[in-house]
Amino acid sequence: MKKALFATTLLLPALLCAQSGKLPAVTVQNLNGQQVSTAKWENGGKPMIVNFWATWCAPCKRELNAINDLYPDWQKETGVKLMAVSIDDSRSMNRVKPYVNGQSWDYEVFLDPNGDLKRALNVNNIPHTFLVDGKGNIVWQHNNYEPGDENQLYQQVKKLVGK
Repeated sequence: MKKALFATTLLLPALLCAQSGKLPAVTVQNLNGQQVSTAKWENGGKPMIVNFWATWCAPCKRELNAINDLYPDWQKETGVKLMAVSIDDSRSMNRVKPYVNGQSWDYEVFLDPNGDLKRALNVNNIPHTFLVDGKGNIVWQHNNYEPGDENQLYQQVKKLVGK
């Protein structure tokens, strides 16, 4: 019983942060291997989508490809920006850049090889998508992917910008 209570006490802050609150300031890498703090992520007061994915995750790739088809219209209408965060580890991390280049995604893509951002947001399985308002607050999240989920995400984005 003491162990369960202790574990709950430790996990509760992480769960609360993942459910709401601010996007945590964690260091990730861009595709050129440069360190980037998530505290520097901004979109001029407009919303951001933070999507966790991996090269080995088929639903993740389906989701990002589905969004890619609609993304130019989303940006035009709402100004939203998508940050795709790969959780590929050191064994598969070298596959990310060639895969992304082959997809011609217009997203900002980052690597989280140590899982620091993933842990900070309590991401347990992927794809996992967060919607962040223009002030860095997490306002919505979704786990997994089924065709059509991108429409639900876009409805949340439009609601956030008042459209």
